[in-house]
Amino acid sequence: MADASAGGGSLDDYPTIDPTSFDVVLCGTGLPESILAAACAAAGKTVLHVDPDAFYGSFYSSIPLPSVPSFLSADSSTPCPSSTTASSSATAAYTAVDLKRRSLYSEVETSGTVPEPSRRFTVDLVGPRLLYCADEAVDLLLRSGGSHHVEFKSVEGGSLIYWDGALCPVPDSRQAIFMDSTHRSKEKLNLRDNLKEKTLLFRFFKLVQSHIAASSPGDKDGEGEASGKISEEDLDLPFIEFLKKQQLQPKIRAVVLYAIAMADYDQDAADSCEKLLTTRDGIKTLALYSSSIGRFANAQGAFIYPMYGHGELPQAFCRFAAVKGALYVLRMPVTALLVDQEKKRYIGTRLASGQDILCQQLILGPSYKIPSLDMPSDASDSNLTRKVARGVCIISSSIKEASSNVLVVFPPKSLQEQQATAVRALQLSSNVAVCPPGMCSWYICLLPVPMPLRESST
Repeated sequence: MADASAGGGSLDDYPTIDPTSFDVVLCGTGLPESILAAACAAAGKTVLHVDPDAFYGSFYSSIPLPSVPSFLSADSSTPCPSSTTASSSATAAYTAVDLKRRSLYSEVETSGTVPEPSRRFTVDLVGPRLLYCADEAVDLLLRSGGSHHVEFKSVEGGSLIYWDGALCPVPDSRQAIFMDSTHRSKEKLNLRDNLKEKTLLFRFFKLVQSHIAASSPGDKDGEGEASGKISEEDLDLPFIEFLKKQQLQPKIRAVVLYAIAMADYDQDAADSCEKLLTTRDGIKTLALYSSSIGRFANAQGAFIYPMYGHGELPQAFCRFAAVKGALYVLRMPVTALLVDQEKKRYIGTRLASGQDILCQQLILGPSYKIPSLDMPSDASDSNLTRKVARGVCIISSSIKEASSNVLVVFPPKSLQEQQATAVRALQLSSNVAVCPPGMCSWYICLLPVPMPLRESST
């Protein structure tokens, strides 16, 4: 791995890269780029991976709390200082198009003071983002060997759902269903009704497990109820209608929809719902949740989180790629893309050092504005239209006694009647090394409700 000088003001501050041609060049060390770099290096491709920052991860990194405002507020809409240094023979074959960067954050606001020592707090820029124990990303880490470079902790506090002004545990087993005294509907239920409600929930989970088992590749039985499968007609239903068909009460439906199936938008409001979850998709997520519980002997519950923050994931894949021969250069901005005008395709990059690097495949992170070959280089693009509101809070005690890491789900309409999306909050503590002992970091995330498109002159 190479590391360019922190100054970056003079061409002499940057290292010369040799060779000058690679199979794949990647700009930005975010998680998607890092996974691709590892895959290409493992396949025997020659890989160059550069990043303008002095650390790995780009917008997927974990950085000290005092550095967050300046990092998120940095003006990246202008091109890096360009250099025209290039060989005459090369410039005759291609032209350079200036490359600009954009900020992925439309607005950043901070309030209050950070407890000391402030640098003991680490902030995940993409939080909250948990991993299921049976997630494909975990399988990828295990298969690739990237798991040797990252350590995980379980979300041992499990999941809580906010209902009727109280936080209630999300059941993850038959025992949890029948031991929990909070899973009852809004009206006061007697013991017999409460037992009936829990029995319906248990039967629902048993039905899902039977369907999963019958749908496994090794199952040779026919379709239908005899084999335990849910009918195709039911699978195509909206998931909420299927849950109602199973006679589940509103609170239990909320648990399944928003705390297990992870639906984002209000599933009861079909008219305003951006994406109505189907039973087929809901069952897939329940299968993932079920297979995650108990997968690892030292992991409690369905979820895990990387030690030292989410930024360890791209670093793990970068380390794997480096072992396989990929070349890494940090503090190396890309100032332009090289274009073969005859073939109308990008064939490389021009680095801040002035050096031109040719490649067969070019991969850019989401913070880059990619100029189209059919438009002027200053044409605006709007690839990223979906917005997410995120917040990070520092608290001095756990939301759940004797638990370090907890996921809290606020279903639509649970906080106020106008709430159209689920709000999720992830509590992390010192046992994942993101804050000092005795403190907790809360990551809050919600999807703003899409506003109707309207014409505007501004």
